[in-house]
Amino acid sequence: MKRQGILVLAEGGSALARGLLLEARAAHPALAPEIDAAIAAIDRRLMLKTAAETAFQGLSLGSILLLAALGLAVTFGVMGVINMAHGEMVMLGAYTTVMVQEALRGIPALAPLSLPLSVPAAFLVTAAVGVALERGLIRHLYGRPLETLLMTFGVGMIIQQAVRLIFGAQNREVLSPAWMQGTLSLPGGIEITQNRLWIILFALAVLGITIAAIRFTRFGLEMRAVVQNRRIAATMGIRTGRVDAMTFAFGSGIAGMAGVAVSQIDNVSPNLGTGYIIDSFMVVVFGGVGSLAGTMIGAFTLGIVNKMLEPWAGAVLAKIAVLVGIMLFIQRRPKGLFALKGRAAEQ
Repeated sequence: MKRQGILVLAEGGSALARGLLLEARAAHPALAPEIDAAIAAIDRRLMLKTAAETAFQGLSLGSILLLAALGLAVTFGVMGVINMAHGEMVMLGAYTTVMVQEALRGIPALAPLSLPLSVPAAFLVTAAVGVALERGLIRHLYGRPLETLLMTFGVGMIIQQAVRLIFGAQNREVLSPAWMQGTLSLPGGIEITQNRLWIILFALAVLGITIAAIRFTRFGLEMRAVVQNRRIAATMGIRTGRVDAMTFAFGSGIAGMAGVAVSQIDNVSPNLGTGYIIDSFMVVVFGGVGSLAGTMIGAFTLGIVNKMLEPWAGAVLAKIAVLVGIMLFIQRRPKGLFALKGRAAEQ
């Protein structure tokens, strides 16, 4: 009977069952071999459960990095523009989500759809800001990366202060719809949060739409032509200035959609984008400047590695270790995992 109980506890595979077996081992020394085998089996199951949950957390972090870096891969990778205001585009997308939710709060029929409706709204708002930034300032600084960096850094500070004056410095919270709340229990006792699962799916959907837009639309064809050879593209009748503006608007719009996702896992504040700009650049440089496939692989790799290191080194040291690892990798492969060919590769 006692041996049967040991087998039942071993099949349970929980930390509570492990504690009961440890108590039983002290009380029944004659059953120590069977109890030790059961504890070892539970330890293996708990290790696999922890590894699976860590991998999911890494994919979740990677999906956020992918969304934040995807727009940067377009503006920085394709256009060669170092946009230090990219994080502010993410922040503007999050505040757009706040505004849409507050606007629809008094309409019961539309209130549950506030988050899905925030996606196109955030894209349009940040795309418009991107067009204004590119047409008003950046187009005068092509080929001058240092000046572009300093100018966009200043613009980012201006946007932060403007948002702080309009919305205040306090944090805003975006409520998740009912279908994004709660946790899912998978076989093996693995538990994952639904909002992060939806963010992973959303990131992959945005990546797919971005690839489709670049490969199968006239805009994507013209953008790739300008990247390969701007002068020849202009002689073929392509309005390169218009393509630059649309490309920057497209990248900024993707950053705005990233802000919608970030609002589900973090409080919305004027400083929201500051925490993502450095990580976004790391993802783009690690994956290969201008490579969407490299951006995806880089984002998920950095997310998983970071979450694997956190239990051992802590959050701060884990980020430092990841940064040092990227620096060493870039020394061996300066162009990242996937090198881009064309004008952006020459800059």
